[in-house]
Amino acid sequence: MAGQLDGKTALVTGGGSGIGRATSLAYAREGARVVVADMNVEGGEETVQMIVEAGGQAILVHADVSDASGTQLMVDQAVEAFGSLDCAFNNAGISGGRERRRSADYEEEDFDRVIRINLKGVWLSMKAEIPHMLKQGSGAIVNTASIMGLIATPGSVAYMAAKHGVVGLTKAAALEYAQDGIRVNSVCPGYINTPLVRPLFDQYEAMEQTVISRHPIGRLGEPEEIAAAVVWLSSPSASFVTGHNMAVDGGYVAQ
Repeated sequence: MAGQLDGKTALVTGGGSGIGRATSLAYAREGARVVVADMNVEGGEETVQMIVEAGGQAILVHADVSDASGTQLMVDQAVEAFGSLDCAFNNAGISGGRERRRSADYEEEDFDRVIRINLKGVWLSMKAEIPHMLKQGSGAIVNTASIMGLIATPGSVAYMAAKHGVVGLTKAAALEYAQDGIRVNSVCPGYINTPLVRPLFDQYEAMEQTVISRHPIGRLGEPEEIAAAVVWLSSPSASFVTGHNMAVDGGYVAQ
């Protein structure tokens, strides 16, 4: 049975773990050739090995999404390896840190780092990806935003600002390239069972159950559930969907 993305090339930033790894594997199952981009070489190599062992095609690219030359090289290597760039999942990101601080107490250095990776990194990735998609006359981009790009909570101002920025960036780019055959959407995950959130639960006693209680569905999400949404947004099944920031959150923001 043919996959939805047979013959396509998909790029995943932050593909070495968590949502990025799950999505890399999901892309491969749908027939895509996968470019796994990550600063974490060991994790990226593991993802590539998992894809290859399952019969897929994948390569690893070492990339820092906060560096313009790095994102350009990342995209150039993807096109050189597989001849096209059809899908891009701009997912690499960091948390706002374990320590929760009010806005006036947030350190400028920490604020700049979160914005540089979580927001500017998405823009730089798109800046490198879109020209190749324009040459092809087609492409699908999915960015990782967050429920914290749709609502807010105290104590993590930089993360909130970055993810709200990704939501706006996604809408703006979708409008700019809608008539060029390029669709741009985002996923807005709730709390997902990944290495990114686990340190918070380890630091703050009872936080995990508190967070679970805020999801009407009654549990954390799994990386594979976000991956399924990303693959759909990347596929021909979503051909009339652009500029959409999709909450995949167990009902969190519906309250």
